[in-house]
Amino acid sequence: MSKKDKRRILALKDKEVREAQFLIDEFKVGDTWRIFRIMSEFVEGFESLADMGSAVSIFGSSRTKKGEPYYEKARLLGERMAKSDITVITGGGPGIMEAANKGAYKAGGKSIGINIELPFEQKPNKYTTHLISMKYFFIRKVMLVKYSQAFIIFPGGFGTMDECFEALTLIQTMRIKPFPIILVGKEYWEGLLSWIRERMLEEKLIRESDYELIQLCDDTDDISRVVSDFINKENNYK
Repeated sequence: MSKKDKRRILALKDKEVREAQFLIDEFKVGDTWRIFRIMSEFVEGFESLADMGSAVSIFGSSRTKKGEPYYEKARLLGERMAKSDITVITGGGPGIMEAANKGAYKAGGKSIGINIELPFEQKPNKYTTHLISMKYFFIRKVMLVKYSQAFIIFPGGFGTMDECFEALTLIQTMRIKPFPIILVGKEYWEGLLSWIRERMLEEKLIRESDYELIQLCDDTDDISRVVSDFINKENNYK
């Protein structure tokens, strides 16, 4: 176990940190006034993001280090998006999020971070033109889905998976219009995709069209083309 993980476990034993982390428990004591905090976060998000133009959200691990291949690829994609006048949105933290924001920021584009207030681990990166801080994950996910025209998803952990499958579920159930969901990192994702094919699809728990919502691509030129083509097509319909 790493020193960082040990520190996190010790932090969780602290009562103040526990109460800050487990937000769902706050509603058990009748503090319905917290609804106003939720409303204020929605309002701030809507007002901040409404006029930013075409946008793509880039996801991935906060633990990916500068100089690693996925970090550099995310930075390059952020740069490509900015040069195509496409806003880059991330969770505003380190790792892949920092890389994508950095690429867009250095290229002079719009670089948005929607950061979550946590008692440990995630601090905002410095490469955003606009930073929004939120307390609730579910509000951030609404903002990411509402204002993105594509999801580009790098290797990550539970949070990355959550954001990926949230979008897939909303498209599958026709709650939102379909948009590209692109997984970057064939070696990382192939095991999951094989399981989805061999278990979910073969056992008829999803349709072929559901599986086809997912695109797997490692080439930055191809990813940029897919995103740009989709956005241009969408804009022509407006």
